[in-house]
Amino acid sequence: MDAPDTELNKELKATLQARSELGAEYETALVESFLEKVEQRLDGTLDRRVRRHLAEQQIVVARGSRPPEQPLGHFGERYGFGIISMILAIPLSAIGVANAGIKGLVVAWFGIVGVNAFQAAHGGRLFRRRENERRTASDWED
Repeated sequence: MDAPDTELNKELKATLQARSELGAEYETALVESFLEKVEQRLDGTLDRRVRRHLAEQQIVVARGSRPPEQPLGHFGERYGFGIISMILAIPLSAIGVANAGIKGLVVAWFGIVGVNAFQAAHGGRLFRRRENERRTASDWED
């Protein structure tokens, strides 16, 4: 155990001992006091982590390198398009079958698979390209 854990352990033992000495009527106040100390400890840990993360970002910016970007396509980008196309596949299939029978169904599904394959092959870059163009297009840049 590191030093803060032993300190928290001592606080817990002191709280339990005080509860045994004072009785059950003070239990709520003792538990709230202990939880307040735990909360302060968590806040301190979180503050240190945030400061460390900000310092790392400042170092990256000071060195002139770019921070690592997020991996291509998180859940929404990777699967959202496929989920929406599967939902739309139901009415497209019904329309294809109603108008052209089995041939209409096959054409509809070739279209669905084709659109999803194209999106997967480009890794969602179709939408990202527009965002990058907006970011780089500025009157202040040469």
